[in-house]
Amino acid sequence: MHGMRGAVPRALAAAARASAVLLGAALLAAGCSSGDGGADGDGERGGAGAPINQRPRAADPFWVDPDSRAARQVAAYAKAGRKADAEQIRKIAEQPTGEWIGPENPEQEARGFTEAADKADRTALLVLYDIPHRDCGQYSRGGAADGDAYRAWIDGVARGIGDRAATVVLEPDAVLHLVDGCTPPQFQEERYDLLKGAVATLKALKNTKVYLDAGNAGWGHPDQIFEPLGRAGMDRADGFAVNVSNFYSTRQSVEYGKQLSRRTGGKHFVVDTSRNGNGPYTDGDPSERWCNPPGRALGEAPTTRTADPLVDAYLWVKRPGESDGTCKGGPGAGDWWETYALELARATG
Repeated sequence: MHGMRGAVPRALAAAARASAVLLGAALLAAGCSSGDGGADGDGERGGAGAPINQRPRAADPFWVDPDSRAARQVAAYAKAGRKADAEQIRKIAEQPTGEWIGPENPEQEARGFTEAADKADRTALLVLYDIPHRDCGQYSRGGAADGDAYRAWIDGVARGIGDRAATVVLEPDAVLHLVDGCTPPQFQEERYDLLKGAVATLKALKNTKVYLDAGNAGWGHPDQIFEPLGRAGMDRADGFAVNVSNFYSTRQSVEYGKQLSRRTGGKHFVVDTSRNGNGPYTDGDPSERWCNPPGRALGEAPTTRTADPLVDAYLWVKRPGESDGTCKGGPGAGDWWETYALELARATG
Protein backbone atom coordinates (compact mmCIF):
# COMPACT_ATOMS: atom_id res chain seq x y z
CA MET A 1 0.00 0.00 0.00
CA HIS A 2 2.86 2.36 0.72
CA GLY A 3 5.47 1.02 -1.64
CA MET A 4 5.17 -2.69 -1.20
CA ARG A 5 7.83 -4.94 -1.97
CA GLY A 6 6.98 -7.56 -4.45
CA ALA A 7 9.12 -10.41 -3.19
CA VAL A 8 6.67 -13.28 -3.35
CA PRO A 9 7.25 -14.86 -6.80
CA ARG A 10 10.99 -14.46 -6.47
CA ALA A 11 10.99 -15.99 -3.01
CA LEU A 12 9.54 -19.28 -4.23
CA ALA A 13 12.83 -20.11 -5.97
CA ALA A 14 15.12 -18.53 -3.42
CA ALA A 15 15.99 -21.68 -1.48
CA ALA A 16 17.57 -23.32 -4.51
CA ARG A 17 19.35 -20.09 -5.36
CA ALA A 18 20.69 -19.76 -1.82
CA SER A 19 22.31 -23.18 -2.16
CA ALA A 20 23.70 -22.24 -5.57
CA VAL A 21 25.01 -18.98 -4.15
CA LEU A 22 26.86 -20.83 -1.40
CA LEU A 23 28.49 -23.13 -3.96
CA GLY A 24 29.40 -20.15 -6.11
CA ALA A 25 30.88 -18.34 -3.13
CA ALA A 26 33.07 -21.32 -2.36
CA LEU A 27 34.32 -21.43 -5.93
CA LEU A 28 35.00 -17.70 -5.92
CA ALA A 29 36.85 -17.96 -2.63
CA ALA A 30 39.10 -20.55 -4.19
CA GLY A 31 39.94 -18.12 -6.98
CA CYS A 32 40.56 -14.41 -6.99
CA SER A 33 37.26 -12.85 -8.05
CA SER A 34 35.70 -12.40 -4.61
CA GLY A 35 38.19 -9.83 -3.37
CA ASP A 36 37.85 -6.09 -3.03
CA GLY A 37 39.25 -5.32 -6.45
CA GLY A 38 38.37 -6.85 -9.78
CA ALA A 39 39.40 -6.16 -13.35
CA ASP A 40 38.58 -7.13 -16.87
CA GLY A 41 41.08 -8.54 -19.32
CA ASP A 42 42.60 -5.10 -19.89
CA GLY A 43 43.24 -4.53 -16.21
CA GLU A 44 40.37 -2.04 -15.94
CA ARG A 45 37.76 -2.60 -13.30
CA GLY A 46 34.16 -3.08 -14.41
CA GLY A 47 34.49 -4.14 -18.07
CA ALA A 48 31.43 -5.74 -19.67
CA GLY A 49 32.72 -9.26 -19.03
CA ALA A 50 34.37 -8.61 -15.67
CA PRO A 51 33.22 -10.64 -12.63
CA ILE A 52 30.99 -9.17 -9.94
CA ASN A 53 33.08 -8.53 -6.85
CA GLN A 54 32.68 -7.44 -3.26
CA ARG A 55 32.89 -3.75 -2.45
CA PRO A 56 35.66 -2.41 -0.17
CA ARG A 57 34.79 -3.65 3.28
CA ALA A 58 35.72 -0.52 5.19
CA ALA A 59 32.90 1.52 3.67
CA ASP A 60 30.51 -1.25 2.69
CA PRO A 61 30.62 -4.42 4.79
CA PHE A 62 27.56 -5.98 3.15
CA TRP A 63 27.68 -8.98 0.83
CA VAL A 64 27.34 -8.63 -2.93
CA ASP A 65 25.62 -11.65 -4.50
CA PRO A 66 27.74 -12.61 -7.53
CA ASP A 67 24.80 -14.61 -8.91
CA SER A 68 22.02 -12.04 -8.51
CA ARG A 69 19.48 -11.38 -11.23
CA ALA A 70 21.32 -8.20 -12.10
CA ALA A 71 24.62 -10.11 -12.34
CA ARG A 72 23.02 -12.64 -14.66
CA GLN A 73 21.65 -9.81 -16.78
CA VAL A 74 25.14 -8.30 -17.04
CA ALA A 75 26.47 -11.64 -18.27
CA ALA A 76 23.62 -12.06 -20.75
CA TYR A 77 24.12 -8.59 -22.20
CA ALA A 78 27.88 -9.10 -22.44
CA LYS A 79 27.39 -12.41 -24.24
CA ALA A 80 24.99 -10.75 -26.67
CA GLY A 81 27.49 -7.99 -27.39
CA ARG A 82 25.37 -5.33 -25.65
CA LYS A 83 28.32 -3.89 -23.76
CA ALA A 84 26.74 -0.50 -23.05
CA ASP A 85 23.66 -2.12 -21.50
CA ALA A 86 25.85 -4.52 -19.53
CA GLU A 87 27.71 -1.56 -18.05
CA GLN A 88 24.43 0.08 -17.06
CA ILE A 89 23.12 -3.00 -15.23
CA ARG A 90 26.53 -3.42 -13.60
CA LYS A 91 25.64 -0.30 -11.57
CA ILE A 92 23.05 -2.51 -9.85
CA ALA A 93 24.89 -5.83 -9.88
CA GLU A 94 27.95 -4.49 -8.07
CA GLN A 95 25.99 -3.28 -5.04
CA PRO A 96 24.81 -5.39 -2.09
CA THR A 97 21.04 -5.74 -2.02
CA GLY A 98 18.56 -7.29 0.37
CA GLU A 99 17.89 -11.02 0.25
CA TRP A 100 14.14 -11.49 0.82
CA ILE A 101 13.65 -14.79 2.63
CA GLY A 102 10.86 -16.88 1.14
CA PRO A 103 8.07 -18.75 2.90
CA GLU A 104 8.98 -22.36 2.21
CA ASN A 105 12.59 -22.93 3.29
CA PRO A 106 13.60 -20.13 5.66
CA GLU A 107 16.36 -22.06 7.41
CA GLN A 108 17.98 -23.23 4.18
CA GLU A 109 17.82 -19.78 2.60
CA ALA A 110 19.12 -17.92 5.64
CA ARG A 111 21.95 -20.41 6.00
CA GLY A 112 22.85 -20.22 2.31
CA PHE A 113 23.03 -16.45 2.21
CA THR A 114 24.82 -15.99 5.53
CA GLU A 115 27.36 -18.73 4.79
CA ALA A 116 28.11 -17.22 1.39
CA ALA A 117 28.53 -13.81 3.02
CA ASP A 118 30.71 -15.26 5.75
CA LYS A 119 33.01 -16.89 3.20
CA ALA A 120 33.47 -13.46 1.62
CA ASP A 121 34.08 -11.87 5.06
CA ARG A 122 30.93 -9.78 4.69
CA THR A 123 27.56 -9.33 6.40
CA ALA A 124 24.36 -10.65 4.82
CA LEU A 125 21.46 -8.21 4.43
CA LEU A 126 18.21 -10.12 4.95
CA VAL A 127 14.63 -8.91 4.62
CA LEU A 128 11.91 -10.81 6.50
CA TYR A 129 8.48 -10.38 4.98
CA ASP A 130 6.06 -13.14 5.94
CA ILE A 131 3.76 -11.61 8.56
CA PRO A 132 0.20 -13.02 8.40
CA HIS A 133 -2.31 -10.89 6.43
CA ARG A 134 0.57 -9.15 4.69
CA ASP A 135 0.08 -6.07 2.45
CA CYS A 136 -3.68 -5.84 3.07
CA GLY A 137 -4.56 -8.03 0.10
CA GLN A 138 -2.65 -5.97 -2.47
CA TYR A 139 0.19 -6.86 -4.88
CA SER A 140 2.29 -8.63 -2.22
CA ARG A 141 -0.57 -10.17 -0.26
CA GLY A 142 0.02 -13.41 1.55
CA GLY A 143 2.27 -14.24 4.44
CA ALA A 144 2.26 -17.04 6.98
CA ALA A 145 -1.01 -18.89 7.47
CA ASP A 146 -1.27 -17.95 11.14
CA GLY A 147 0.70 -16.89 14.18
CA ASP A 148 2.10 -20.33 14.92
CA ALA A 149 3.30 -20.71 11.34
CA TYR A 150 5.00 -17.33 11.53
CA ARG A 151 6.77 -18.17 14.79
CA ALA A 152 8.02 -21.42 13.24
CA TRP A 153 9.22 -19.47 10.18
CA ILE A 154 11.14 -16.98 12.33
CA ASP A 155 12.68 -19.86 14.28
CA GLY A 156 13.82 -21.35 10.98
CA VAL A 157 15.42 -18.08 9.90
CA ALA A 158 17.21 -17.83 13.25
CA ARG A 159 18.57 -21.37 12.98
CA GLY A 160 19.79 -20.59 9.47
CA ILE A 161 21.61 -17.43 10.55
CA GLY A 162 23.23 -18.98 13.60
CA ASP A 163 26.28 -17.06 14.80
CA ARG A 164 27.09 -15.58 11.39
CA ALA A 165 26.80 -11.84 10.80
CA ALA A 166 23.45 -10.60 9.50
CA THR A 167 21.56 -7.33 9.31
CA VAL A 168 17.81 -7.89 9.22
CA VAL A 169 15.10 -5.50 8.06
CA LEU A 170 11.99 -6.83 9.76
CA GLU A 171 8.57 -6.92 8.13
CA PRO A 172 8.15 -3.96 5.78
CA ASP A 173 4.83 -2.17 6.35
CA ALA A 174 3.77 -4.44 9.23
CA VAL A 175 3.71 -1.67 11.85
CA LEU A 176 2.60 0.96 9.34
CA HIS A 177 -0.49 -1.08 8.48
CA LEU A 178 -1.34 -1.30 12.16
CA VAL A 179 -1.26 2.48 12.37
CA ASP A 180 -3.27 3.26 9.23
CA GLY A 181 -5.98 0.72 10.03
CA CYS A 182 -5.25 -1.47 7.04
CA THR A 183 -4.75 -4.48 9.30
CA PRO A 184 -8.17 -5.63 10.61
CA PRO A 185 -8.69 -5.04 14.35
CA GLN A 186 -8.98 -8.75 15.17
CA PHE A 187 -5.41 -9.34 13.98
CA GLN A 188 -3.70 -6.36 15.53
CA GLU A 189 -2.78 -7.68 18.97
CA GLU A 190 -1.40 -10.86 17.46
CA ARG A 191 0.72 -8.85 15.02
CA TYR A 192 2.30 -6.84 17.82
CA ASP A 193 3.06 -10.07 19.67
CA LEU A 194 4.54 -11.69 16.56
CA LEU A 195 6.80 -8.73 15.82
CA LYS A 196 7.95 -8.46 19.42
CA GLY A 197 8.70 -12.17 19.47
CA ALA A 198 10.58 -11.98 16.18
CA VAL A 199 12.80 -9.19 17.49
CA ALA A 200 13.53 -11.17 20.66
CA THR A 201 14.35 -14.35 18.72
CA LEU A 202 16.67 -12.61 16.28
CA LYS A 203 18.39 -10.48 18.91
CA ALA A 204 19.20 -13.62 20.87
CA LEU A 205 21.62 -14.46 18.05
CA LYS A 206 25.25 -13.51 18.52
CA ASN A 207 25.87 -11.30 15.46
CA THR A 208 22.47 -10.21 14.15
CA LYS A 209 21.25 -6.62 13.96
CA VAL A 210 17.53 -5.96 13.63
CA TYR A 211 15.77 -2.89 12.23
CA LEU A 212 11.97 -2.63 12.38
CA ASP A 213 10.36 -1.03 9.36
CA ALA A 214 9.03 2.43 10.26
CA GLY A 215 7.49 3.80 7.06
CA ASN A 216 8.71 6.68 4.97
CA ALA A 217 8.77 10.44 4.79
CA GLY A 218 5.52 10.65 2.84
CA TRP A 219 3.06 8.46 4.67
CA GLY A 220 2.37 10.41 7.87
CA HIS A 221 4.09 11.79 10.97
CA PRO A 222 6.51 10.12 13.40
CA ASP A 223 4.10 10.90 16.25
CA GLN A 224 1.75 8.31 14.77
CA ILE A 225 4.18 5.40 14.80
CA PHE A 226 6.64 5.69 17.68
CA GLU A 227 4.33 4.09 20.27
CA PRO A 228 3.33 1.22 17.94
CA LEU A 229 7.01 0.60 17.27
CA GLY A 230 7.52 0.33 21.01
CA ARG A 231 4.75 -2.26 21.26
CA ALA A 232 6.43 -4.17 18.42
CA GLY A 233 9.72 -4.59 20.30
CA MET A 234 11.70 -1.48 19.44
CA ASP A 235 13.41 -1.50 22.83
CA ARG A 236 15.29 -4.70 21.92
CA ALA A 237 15.88 -3.88 18.25
CA ASP A 238 18.97 -2.08 17.03
CA GLY A 239 16.77 0.55 15.45
CA PHE A 240 14.36 1.10 12.58
CA ALA A 241 14.37 1.28 8.78
CA VAL A 242 12.89 4.07 6.67
CA ASN A 243 11.99 4.44 2.99
CA VAL A 244 11.97 0.69 2.34
CA SER A 245 11.02 0.13 -1.32
CA ASN A 246 10.09 3.79 -1.66
CA PHE A 247 11.54 6.81 -3.42
CA TYR A 248 11.85 9.67 -0.94
CA SER A 249 15.20 11.42 -1.09
CA THR A 250 17.92 10.64 1.40
CA ARG A 251 17.58 14.14 2.82
CA GLN A 252 13.83 13.68 3.36
CA SER A 253 14.34 10.20 4.78
CA VAL A 254 17.04 11.26 7.22
CA GLU A 255 14.92 14.13 8.47
CA TYR A 256 11.97 11.79 9.01
CA GLY A 257 14.24 9.29 10.73
CA LYS A 258 15.74 11.90 13.04
CA GLN A 259 12.28 13.08 14.09
CA LEU A 260 11.32 9.50 14.86
CA SER A 261 14.60 8.85 16.64
CA ARG A 262 13.84 11.70 19.06
CA ARG A 263 10.60 9.91 19.95
CA THR A 264 12.19 6.49 20.39
CA GLY A 265 14.91 7.34 22.86
CA GLY A 266 17.58 8.12 20.28
CA LYS A 267 17.32 4.90 18.28
CA HIS A 268 19.52 4.66 15.22
CA PHE A 269 18.13 3.86 11.79
CA VAL A 270 18.96 2.75 8.24
CA VAL A 271 17.72 4.28 4.98
CA ASP A 272 16.78 2.42 1.80
CA THR A 273 18.46 4.44 -0.94
CA SER A 274 18.04 1.86 -3.70
CA ARG A 275 15.80 3.90 -6.01
CA ASN A 276 15.62 7.38 -4.52
CA GLY A 277 18.08 9.17 -6.78
CA ASN A 278 15.37 11.38 -8.32
CA GLY A 279 13.08 11.51 -5.30
CA PRO A 280 9.40 10.50 -5.28
CA TYR A 281 7.07 10.44 -8.28
CA THR A 282 4.44 13.18 -8.06
CA ASP A 283 2.16 12.49 -11.06
CA GLY A 284 -0.62 10.03 -11.72
CA ASP A 285 -2.86 8.27 -9.22
CA PRO A 286 -1.61 9.23 -5.72
CA SER A 287 -2.50 5.79 -4.39
CA GLU A 288 -0.06 4.10 -6.79
CA ARG A 289 2.76 6.60 -7.15
CA TRP A 290 4.98 4.11 -5.33
CA CYS A 291 4.37 1.36 -7.89
CA ASN A 292 6.92 1.22 -10.72
CA PRO A 293 7.04 5.01 -11.13
CA PRO A 294 8.79 6.26 -14.28
CA GLY A 295 11.76 8.59 -14.30
CA ARG A 296 13.35 7.29 -11.10
CA ALA A 297 17.06 6.67 -10.52
CA LEU A 298 19.37 4.65 -8.31
CA GLY A 299 20.32 6.37 -5.06
CA GLU A 300 23.46 6.49 -2.93
CA ALA A 301 25.47 3.30 -2.89
CA PRO A 302 25.14 1.15 0.24
CA THR A 303 27.59 2.20 2.92
CA THR A 304 28.04 2.50 6.66
CA ARG A 305 29.80 5.84 6.17
CA THR A 306 26.79 8.10 6.31
CA ALA A 307 26.36 11.82 6.82
CA ASP A 308 24.70 11.53 10.24
CA PRO A 309 25.74 9.61 13.38
CA LEU A 310 22.16 8.38 13.85
CA VAL A 311 22.13 6.73 10.42
CA ASP A 312 23.83 3.35 10.70
CA ALA A 313 23.77 2.69 6.96
CA TYR A 314 22.40 3.50 3.56
CA LEU A 315 21.11 0.18 2.23
CA TRP A 316 19.56 -1.17 -0.95
CA VAL A 317 16.75 -3.05 0.75
CA LYS A 318 14.58 -3.15 -2.35
CA ARG A 319 16.32 -4.90 -5.25
CA PRO A 320 16.46 -2.39 -8.14
CA GLY A 321 15.04 -3.87 -11.31
CA GLU A 322 12.44 -6.04 -9.58
CA SER A 323 8.85 -5.01 -10.18
CA ASP A 324 6.62 -3.49 -7.51
CA GLY A 325 3.59 -5.19 -9.06
CA THR A 326 1.43 -5.39 -12.15
CA CYS A 327 1.06 -1.64 -12.59
CA LYS A 328 2.34 0.70 -15.31
CA GLY A 329 3.05 -2.27 -17.53
CA GLY A 330 5.15 -4.14 -14.98
CA PRO A 331 5.35 -7.91 -14.46
CA GLY A 332 4.29 -9.61 -11.24
CA ALA A 333 5.54 -8.30 -7.92
CA GLY A 334 9.15 -9.34 -7.41
CA ASP A 335 9.78 -10.37 -11.02
CA TRP A 336 12.89 -9.05 -12.74
CA TRP A 337 12.04 -6.29 -15.23
CA GLU A 338 15.09 -5.53 -17.32
CA THR A 339 13.52 -2.51 -19.05
CA TYR A 340 12.86 -0.81 -15.72
CA ALA A 341 16.31 -1.78 -14.44
CA LEU A 342 17.90 -0.12 -17.46
CA GLU A 343 15.82 3.02 -16.94
CA LEU A 344 16.93 3.26 -13.31
CA ALA A 345 20.57 2.78 -14.23
CA ARG A 346 20.55 5.15 -17.21
CA ALA A 347 18.97 7.90 -15.09
CA THR A 348 21.80 7.60 -12.57
CA GLY A 349 24.89 9.74 -12.95
